[in-house]
Amino acid sequence: MTKSKLSFTVIGALVIIAALAGLYIWWEYYRVPPLLGIASGNGRLEATEVDIATKFYGRVSEILVDEGDDVQAGQVVARMDTESLEAQLREAKASEISAEKQRSTAIAIVAQRESECQLAKRDLLRSKRLYENGNISLQKLDQDRAKFDVAEAMCDAARADVANAEAAIDAAKAQTERLEVDIRDSVLKTPFSGRVQYRLAEPGEVISAGGKVLTIIDLSDVYMTVFLPMEDAGILAIGAEGRIVLDAAPELAIPAKVSFVASKAQFTPKEVETAKERQKLVFRVKVSITPETVEKYEAWIKPGLPGVAFVRVNPKAQWPENLDRYTGY
Repeated sequence: MTKSKLSFTVIGALVIIAALAGLYIWWEYYRVPPLLGIASGNGRLEATEVDIATKFYGRVSEILVDEGDDVQAGQVVARMDTESLEAQLREAKASEISAEKQRSTAIAIVAQRESECQLAKRDLLRSKRLYENGNISLQKLDQDRAKFDVAEAMCDAARADVANAEAAIDAAKAQTERLEVDIRDSVLKTPFSGRVQYRLAEPGEVISAGGKVLTIIDLSDVYMTVFLPMEDAGILAIGAEGRIVLDAAPELAIPAKVSFVASKAQFTPKEVETAKERQKLVFRVKVSITPETVEKYEAWIKPGLPGVAFVRVNPKAQWPENLDRYTGY
């Protein structure tokens, strides 16, 4: 045998050994368990996403977190510029003070007008008695009656001024409260504990009302959606045990639970393949990871990672070793 043929034979043997090793690894970690009572499907990790957005048009003042940062519920993650709102707030408070002064003045005028109205009423009553006794003319009686009518009208107008001033106070208070709420809403907080997925704006940017600043993922609601054929989904129970094996960490089998099984069948989406080569009709199944488990496997929990979800259709079925040895069960 020549030297070149010998080298070719050695290289060929090494390639075969490497292929067999790769096949063994794939068989250990990616094969569907041969035991009856266990079903599987391909999918990607998903989590609830919430966009942190501004309530109104304005300039981003500061953003306090970066992509990948963990955040706690109620944590301040960004602030909007509030100079314009604060100026409007000072104007509203000044309007409230002015309206209160107008009310005080109107109340004093009401007291004056009521006194004048009482005096005009007494004069009218006196004139009526004098006219009945023939001591004054009808013209004098008419003058006193007109004087009383004017005084009564002025008294009503003064009371209306008080009501208008009180309405102006209420309006100024409402505007003050609204602006205070807007200023508080300019401090953007996360509604739950999670992780910053995207940073969609930067300080200094002017964004419209409803403009997105950050996207937060809720790590308490992490799941994988898979599609199972009718014979598996039909007997799968909510709460059934599951395992999720990610392509990025095939040595781990993350414990999970079945949290949802669709009540109606559907055609398999084109990008999804089941273990039985794309059945025509399948049921959507949601396999969720508990928050405690997410915390334990946080380094590997990244939404978007592909993998395989295994579910125990038969509660008596035993997990194969490669799906049970790393879970701590």
